[in-house]
Amino acid sequence: MTIEPILSARGLVKRYGRVTALDNADFDLYPGEILAVIGDNGAGKSSLIKAISGAINPDEGEIRLEGRQVQFRSPMEAREAGIETVYQNLALSPALSIADNMFLGREIRKPGVIGKWFRMLDRPAMEKHARAKLSELGLMTIQNINQAVETLSGGQRQGVAVARAAAFGSKVIILDEPTAALGVKESRRVLELILDVRSRGIPIVLISHNMPHVFEVADRIHIHRLGKRLTIIDPKEYTMSDAVAFMTGAKAPSQPVAA
Repeated sequence: MTIEPILSARGLVKRYGRVTALDNADFDLYPGEILAVIGDNGAGKSSLIKAISGAINPDEGEIRLEGRQVQFRSPMEAREAGIETVYQNLALSPALSIADNMFLGREIRKPGVIGKWFRMLDRPAMEKHARAKLSELGLMTIQNINQAVETLSGGQRQGVAVARAAAFGSKVIILDEPTAALGVKESRRVLELILDVRSRGIPIVLISHNMPHVFEVADRIHIHRLGKRLTIIDPKEYTMSDAVAFMTGAKAPSQPVAA
């Protein structure tokens, strides 16, 4: 029995004037895996991620989610379909509380007229749900669910963003450079969090420049070069030096794509 990808793309093309950001790019994410996407600056990996998360509309090609062709006109449509993206800048509101950030754009209203017409928020329900999600992911070092996000450390903020994605990303979570601005200890916690989310059956796309982190947690590594997928490697069979050589063009992979 062949396992079908949960999220796939074929022949994606995206041009900005004379610049081709995506040049017939392909992509496959399988159920329950961590797929790392790596590539040199300008390789087009950001455009690839933006295309599959609804942030840009490709000029050509198709995207499939659970075998069905989809066309996301916005990140909101991708979110509604179950694809959550945690961008490098986290998109958290520093002045708002942890609970408010968890439910930003998805606030729970009070039942009945008071919620429907007066749009009053059901704060106890939001706080309870936020606390449950943070506890589930082992993030209850955060004592007060109502403290402002700006009072948290970098690692804790990343934890809140990942917990929010895990709470609502029913099918796929995309993480863009989740350990980029973190120290060693906080990076370790975020990597554990990524493995924890994967253990719950949610597949993860990890975009990262940090090779040790990629080789530690990824099941497969998608190498993007010159606007397209160059190859996919198994981190157990290749070294970091091999991956960098493929990325930069110093070495060609023996087979263009290993599924």
